[in-house]
Amino acid sequence: METSLPRLRGFTVSARTFRRAALANIVTLFVIISTGATVRLTGSGLGCEHWPGCNAGTRIFPTSYHAYVEFSNRVISGVAVFVALATWLLALAMPTLRSWVRWVAGAAFVATLAEAPLGAITVEYKLNPWLVGTHFLLSILVLLLGVLVLLEAFGVRGDAVPSWVRRGGLLVALACAVLVVTGAVATAAGPHSGSVAVPRIWSFQPAVYWHVRASAVFGISLALLLVWLAVRRVSQRRAAAVVLGVLAVQMVVGEVQYRTQLPWWLVLVHVTLAAALWASTVTLIALLWRPRTARMS
Repeated sequence: METSLPRLRGFTVSARTFRRAALANIVTLFVIISTGATVRLTGSGLGCEHWPGCNAGTRIFPTSYHAYVEFSNRVISGVAVFVALATWLLALAMPTLRSWVRWVAGAAFVATLAEAPLGAITVEYKLNPWLVGTHFLLSILVLLLGVLVLLEAFGVRGDAVPSWVRRGGLLVALACAVLVVTGAVATAAGPHSGSVAVPRIWSFQPAVYWHVRASAVFGISLALLLVWLAVRRVSQRRAAAVVLGVLAVQMVVGEVQYRTQLPWWLVLVHVTLAAALWASTVTLIALLWRPRTARMS
């Protein structure tokens, strides 16, 4: 990426401009995750039966409720692609930016762009649940990349911690990833989406069983990390407390939605909180690996 556009012909941008682009990128990624979940939860996945237009022939734009939901998600996806592209190009034009950030920003753009053909394939195969799940998980991957770029854009760093704590942090991140994946499986096995009959992945109760246990593993590992950070009064304890707070809210929402027969709008809140939990966890673990001073052994 860097070799293809090494200097953008002498064009450079300010750090402030790049920070704004990186922040806009994160915002659009959150929006696209929420709107994508809305498409599934309202049964609007086949609201537009063609791509990129909504209908065949001259009827390019939507004409019904479900079509508007699906088409709106496509429009927002297009915006996300352009924002990701702008973030990457601005990263290339930042002379002081580390090279790995340019590569990560470029990878985020490519992955965001890949959402479009993946969405088209998903519609073509009538909302195959594995394709729908891959669509969501790719968004989660892009969110990870976007968070890393954002942290570098704002120069956010933490206190130095021992190497075993950094490695332990990676296990916490892995536990969070398992939590997100099992949550996606539970949603795919659930009663949604709406009036559209779509295939299911697995069965709902077993999926929830493993999702709840994944929540417990992540919560315990996070709590242990938070205790160590708090005892040592490490600055990352604040980020860990935020993650714990988001987890607590998500667990409450998850319990309420389960006991109220899974209303789609509450499931949407739960999915959005999952994205927030993932982003905050990535931030916490990244800060463990981004010390302001020399690392502790």
